Amino acid sequence: MSSELIRNRARKLNKTNNNKFKKLSNFVEYFLLVIIVIATWQILENMQIVDPVTLPSPLQIFETFWLMLLSGELLKNIFVSIVRVSQGYALAVIIGIIFGIAIGLSARLNRITDFVIQILKPIPPIAWIPLAILWLGIGETSKIFLIFLGAFFPILINVTDGIRQTDKKLIEVAKVLETPKINFIIKVVIPSALPSIFTGLRVGIGSAWMCVVAAELIASDQGVGYMIMNARQLSQPDVVIVGMLAIGFIGKIIDVILKTIENRLIKWN
Repeated sequence: MSSELIRNRARKLNKTNNNKFKKLSNFVEYFLLVIIVIATWQILENMQIVDPVTLPSPLQIFETFWLMLLSGELLKNIFVSIVRVSQGYALAVIIGIIFGIAIGLSARLNRITDFVIQILKPIPPIAWIPLAILWLGIGETSKIFLIFLGAFFPILINVTDGIRQTDKKLIEVAKVLETPKINFIIKVVIPSALPSIFTGLRVGIGSAWMCVVAAELIASDQGVGYMIMNARQLSQPDVVIVGMLAIGFIGKIIDVILKTIENRLIKWN
């Protein structure tokens, strides 16, 4: 075997090892802060610096999580919340994208709607609870309405901005080629706005999960938000934290899914 071939194999082996080390290093860095926080938290509990009554130890929280998982209570509440969030979020996606495209394409429609949107956008969904009860009662509809409100405006604003930022050169080329309006929207405007649209979708799903707690304040007996509020009344901080972490992990999983879809659809971005 020639020395050149040996050197090439050595270089490939070193490159492979370096790639593996880099992946391992990135993995450790990704979870490093979480590990530090949990370790510090547990040490402070062991040293009795933190009161376990108000802030349970990580071990106690894990034990509570495991017991709730085995009993089925956690999964039942998560499933109910996922159904509610899915319904409210789906409505927000459909209406937000349609209105966002329409407002982004029409300067007149933008002038007509801008004042109302800017007034309603800063109002937190929890402030709508009294009206939601008066208008829609205390059933599922009012809860879905609040989740819809939380997700709608981030999606609408990002879609509108994405449509407005369509490359002017693409617009001019479409005009020169006399591209039909519908083809122009489908083949030029929407692909150009996809990064902003996906940003809106990702922000919207996060807002939808934040609103589920407010939504489940309305005469609920199931759901993660109900579980959190009920645990607060019963002074069970471990259950509260389990519910909070459940919302956080589910939100993270959905965000990863949306990011993966985005990367596949717009590899050029």
